[in-house]
Amino acid sequence: MRKGIRYAIDYGEVRVGLAKSDIDAIMAVPVVTLKNDQDLITNILSRVNETGCLEIYVGLPKHLSGQIGIAAKKCLNFAKQLKKSLPSVSVRMLDERLTSSTASARLQESGVNTRGQKAMIDQVAAIELLEQALDFEKRNNLIPGIDLDEVK
Repeated sequence: MRKGIRYAIDYGEVRVGLAKSDIDAIMAVPVVTLKNDQDLITNILSRVNETGCLEIYVGLPKHLSGQIGIAAKKCLNFAKQLKKSLPSVSVRMLDERLTSSTASARLQESGVNTRGQKAMIDQVAAIELLEQALDFEKRNNLIPGIDLDEVK
């Protein structure tokens, strides 16, 4: 397993969840939920530059059929902007189908009602993405996700 902090981003039109791993890639922790506004990239950069970063995983919301729709295209555009701002960091796309529903189920299991989930769901979805990536790398000794330039 490669050493280095990884970040995961659950991108949404209104809110964006951010999670990060420890340097040994053992666990994922929530960082923040950000507003999707003109300061989004700057806010992400300040957190990434503060800790350093090996990779950033951005959730790609494909349709259940596997097709890329409007939401996925918006995520790809966001990921490209992020990559331009962080040229030395690898930005990889992760299939995020069902991530939000898994995050919602996790919150319900921990006693958070549906109303209370709104503020946390994006961070929990980012944690879910990051945990999937870390588990994949541990099991397969391969880099998770698809390089941004290879997404079709």
